[in-house]
Amino acid sequence: TRIPAAFAVLFVGCFLSADEPKKSIRPKTILVIRHAEKPESGPDLNEAGKKRAEALIGLFKKSDTRPDPFPLPDFVFAAASEKSDRSFQTVTPLAKSLNLEVRHEIKNNDFAVLADELLSKPKYDGKTVLIAWHHGKMPELVHALGVDPQPKKFDDGVFDRVWVVTFDAKGQAKLADLPQALMPGDAKK
Repeated sequence: TRIPAAFAVLFVGCFLSADEPKKSIRPKTILVIRHAEKPESGPDLNEAGKKRAEALIGLFKKSDTRPDPFPLPDFVFAAASEKSDRSFQTVTPLAKSLNLEVRHEIKNNDFAVLADELLSKPKYDGKTVLIAWHHGKMPELVHALGVDPQPKKFDDGVFDRVWVVTFDAKGQAKLADLPQALMPGDAKK
């Protein structure tokens, strides 16, 4: 019996593609920040938080104090919360200045949904993603992105850190904890 040519090509193609290594999808850089400063009570940023939100563009600009700026984000996410809009408020001025949409439909506790999206959708491959999240879930978020061991949560009064997640050639996630150094009193290291 003869095998139709189309079937033979499909049959051989299956064996050839099985030998090719599957390319993993990884953003180039994921920047994770906590929402900016908050008042004692209420869902919004306080005045210091509003100033930090306006100053965030400074993370991405070269200056005397920042000779190596962070890479500009291609995508911006903010945690959705029933109790607070602070994550969204923190990144909105930056997103507007970069003409980017802020995705804020993923709930704070659903960090695994965000991690899965970033690590499975080709549109994020090789891109830079900025995420503003509530600090209580940030360790679990970066762990879901592949950082191991899971880092410790930082103190409640800390608003000036950037967790930078990068991936090596084997796809292993690495975490760097760097200062924002945007506002008076921010950590320098």
